[in-house]
Amino acid sequence: MTNEGRQTGMRFAGSLQRYLPRIVLSPTILSAVVFIYGFIMWTAWISLTNSGLLPRYKLAGFLQYVKLFQNDRWWVASRNLAIFGSLFIFFCVVFGLILAILLDQRIRVEGALRTIYLYPMALSFIVTGTAWRWMLNPGFGLERLVREMGFTSFTFDWLVNSKMSIYTIVIAGVWQSTGFVMALFLAGLRGIDDSIIRAAQVDGASLPKIYWRIIIPTMRPVFFSAVIIMSHIAIKSFDLVMVLTRGGPGYSSDLPATFMYTFAFTRNRLAFGAASAIIMFMAVMSIIVPYLYSELRIKRNG
Repeated sequence: MTNEGRQTGMRFAGSLQRYLPRIVLSPTILSAVVFIYGFIMWTAWISLTNSGLLPRYKLAGFLQYVKLFQNDRWWVASRNLAIFGSLFIFFCVVFGLILAILLDQRIRVEGALRTIYLYPMALSFIVTGTAWRWMLNPGFGLERLVREMGFTSFTFDWLVNSKMSIYTIVIAGVWQSTGFVMALFLAGLRGIDDSIIRAAQVDGASLPKIYWRIIIPTMRPVFFSAVIIMSHIAIKSFDLVMVLTRGGPGYSSDLPATFMYTFAFTRNRLAFGAASAIIMFMAVMSIIVPYLYSELRIKRNG
C-alpha cells in the first residue's frame, strides 16, 4: 500500500473514531426527540383543539383549559393530589431518615434489614395496590382479622369511605417508597466523615444532638433530591390508584393522572384529557427546572 493510501486510511479511521459515538447515539437521540418531545408538542397542540374520539387539528384556543378549570372533578383531583403529595412526601422523608439513622449505627443485621426495607421498591405499584386492596378490604382484610380476634366493634372502612379513600393511597405509597428514600439518606450518612462525629463526642455532644445539629443540616442536598423525586412520583401516580381504589368511591380518590386517562380514553374527550396532561406536565417541570438549576449552580460554584 502506498503512503497516500495509508494516510487516507488513517484519516478515515480518525474520522470514524471521532464520529462513531454520535452515530451510535443518533438513533436514541432521534427516538427521544420524536417519541418524547414530539409527542409533548403534539399533546399541547391537541389541547388547543376540539378533539373528541379522534384528533382534530383545527385550533380552538384555550377553550379546553377554561372547561378544565370549571370542572368540579378536576378540582377534586387537584385537592387529592395536594393531600396525597404532601403526606406521601412527608412520611417517606421522615420514615426514610429514621430508618437510615438506625441502619447507620452499623448493627449486625443491617444487610438483612436493608434488604427488607428496600424489597417493596422491587415491586410494581400494580402489585402494591393489589396487596393493599386485599389488606384494607373491610370484608376479608384487616377489619375482619381484628374482629376475629374478638374486637367485634372494630371498623376500618377507609377503602370504601369517600372521605378517607385518598389516605389508603398514601399508606400504600409510603410503604413502597420509604425504602428508596432510606437508601438515599443512608448513602448520604455514609458519605459524612466520621471524624466530625468523634470530635463532637469528645466535646460532650450526645448522639441525638450530633445528628440533629450537625449531620442532618449537612444533608440538605439529599433532602432536596428526595423531595424532588417523591414529588415527581406523586404527580404522575396512576397505576396505584387504578388498582387500589379505581378513583372511587365515585371519584373521591381521583388524581390528575387518573382524571386525564378517564376523560381522554374512556369518555372520548381527547382534547380535554390533553389539557389536563399539559397542566400535569407544567407541574412536573415546575419541580424539575429549579432542581436542575440548583444542580448546575452547585457545579459552577464547585
